[in-house]
Amino acid sequence: MAVLRSFWFALLATVFALLISYPIAYFIGVRLRERVLLRNLLLVLVIAPFFISFLLRTLAWKQILSDEGPVVSSLQFLGLMGSQDHLTGTAFSVVFGLTYNFVPFMTLPLFASLERLDKRLLEAGSDLYASPATTFWRVTFPLTLPGVVSGTLLTFIPAAGDYVNASQSFLGSASTSMIGNVIQSNFLITVNYPQAAALSILLMLVIVVIVGIYVRRSGTEDLL
Repeated sequence: MAVLRSFWFALLATVFALLISYPIAYFIGVRLRERVLLRNLLLVLVIAPFFISFLLRTLAWKQILSDEGPVVSSLQFLGLMGSQDHLTGTAFSVVFGLTYNFVPFMTLPLFASLERLDKRLLEAGSDLYASPATTFWRVTFPLTLPGVVSGTLLTFIPAAGDYVNASQSFLGSASTSMIGNVIQSNFLITVNYPQAAALSILLMLVIVVIVGIYVRRSGTEDLL
């Protein structure tokens, strides 16, 4: 169960990170291409979370999403949450934490692809009376597909093996434990090294199979 939950949480976090990161990367890499100073400033803001420990960032979100935190208090004031409802210890908080922590890993590869995008192709699509949505799906997205694949791999792989966000000490609970938490428990609590090693190998093999299928189906085998 923890294995399936791990891949489901990782998939959700990857999708949400892509939906958040693509507009950011497009704005920085395409819209601000000529405004170098502002572009570089926004890139610094994207990577700024890396200057703070992963654990500290996750612990900070635990406090923000706690029952006494501003988010829960505001939602209860608006009547969107009951007095007995919680955010921490739920699947929502775990996926939220995974998404937040891995957004930079998605944004940077997307930016690298969008920065090299020839803007004349977008202008050509407009000249041929294509709508912005058509231009995006027929021109922009296919040309930046390598960046999408790289970003999703950099997000999905570590998210699937993550054991911090789903930990009961951070954003998760016993009902949201992922395979990383099971491996950590076997290594550090029950000291069952053979089972922990076996689970680690199993996780690695499953990820390799998933990545291989994904890359082959996306037509970007040169990334391997």
